[in-house]
Amino acid sequence: MIRLLTVLLAAASLSTTSAAQTKPAPDALARSLQQRYQGIRDFSANFTHSYRGGVLRTQTTESGTVAVKKPGLMRWVYTSPEKKEFVSDGKKIYSYLPQDKQVIVNDVSADHAATPALFLAGRGDISRDFTAAAADSPLPGAVALKLTPRRSESDYQYLIVAVDPATLQIRALTTRDHQGGDSTVTFTNMKENRGLSDKDFAFRIPRGVDVITDGTRN
Repeated sequence: MIRLLTVLLAAASLSTTSAAQTKPAPDALARSLQQRYQGIRDFSANFTHSYRGGVLRTQTTESGTVAVKKPGLMRWVYTSPEKKEFVSDGKKIYSYLPQDKQVIVNDVSADHAATPALFLAGRGDISRDFTAAAADSPLPGAVALKLTPRRSESDYQYLIVAVDPATLQIRALTTRDHQGGDSTVTFTNMKENRGLSDKDFAFRIPRGVDVITDGTRN
């Protein structure tokens, strides 16, 4: 579940530099995305998450809502087809699986600043942490950038960020894992800098659930 969370937290609202007529060079686009991202304090959106491939040739589609606030506050709420929730309060990550009556608690590691999760939390830098290259977009009409981490990451090989060609606001993010699977999160109704409260990211452990911390059942 932590691997899944790391993949999902790879997205943010990015640059506003105009690119409607021509595709910018990958390095220039990466710098523009980072500049735009630095101005995003928080955002919320609807999302659809699909996964295809991997060793078992799995194919799934899920949907829900997401909210992010820097530094390090995140909440992903899956509503279909199965309810589940992933919350980071900046110190802990809570993975809540209602059907399993289980909450998994892990520390937010500060030792992997290049991971998608910590980049989204405002602790990473596209130009510094990734090598940028042009890529085919998973969505029609979008501009895409392939981001390969400069150091090996255990959870993914590379990311493909698809953005609106006029505003460069994010539209989709695809992550290729080491089993050959593609995890794509598509965003709609994205709203930026709405002044989200820290209280929106507080997680209360429900009654009657098993709590697992660092692999140990409490």
